[in-house]
Amino acid sequence: MERLIGVLGGTFDPPHRGHLLLAQKAHKALDLDKVLWVVTPSPPHKLNMPISPLLARIRMVEKSIDSFPAFEISDADSSRPTPHYAVGTLKWLKDLHPGRKFAYLMGSDSLQDLPRWHAPLEFIKLCEIVAVMHRIASVVDLVELEKELPGITSKTLFLQGVKYEISAITIRKRVRNGEAYAHFVPAGVAEIIRNLGLYT
Repeated sequence: MERLIGVLGGTFDPPHRGHLLLAQKAHKALDLDKVLWVVTPSPPHKLNMPISPLLARIRMVEKSIDSFPAFEISDADSSRPTPHYAVGTLKWLKDLHPGRKFAYLMGSDSLQDLPRWHAPLEFIKLCEIVAVMHRIASVVDLVELEKELPGITSKTLFLQGVKYEISAITIRKRVRNGEAYAHFVPAGVAEIIRNLGLYT
């Protein structure tokens, strides 16, 4: 039986240790074949927000995962036209990998917000598993979520033993305020932020 492919999508502005922890824990817990990091050029829910150039974000993700052979960057979003919704990402990947099954990785805050995603029921059907890492400030009521999204309970797997409370928003704010932030990001990412003058 072929192993699942993990999918971790996001803006990654910047990628941080929470993203890396989620990918590592899911890879181990689900025995994933690999984890595809999908860098989204222009997320529909962030159209009015300033976003770093795509190539800068791709470089930061490359630095984050360069010591993890099972992690790779996917052009699932950057190679297709907007809008870039997760459901479209999975459709594209399924066309690229016929017959393969996918685990979508997310934080519990994203799971809580899933009913407001584009075509969430179709998204759930495309996933074999929705692997979720707890965020400290986010509490998910699966009973209530099941009422809005029938089928989500059977697809959801909470990754045990890990919680995180790191956000890209916090990191950008710390950079802007001249506060320490390097400990929140993988090796090499802080250097790119400094060299390109991001978030200042």
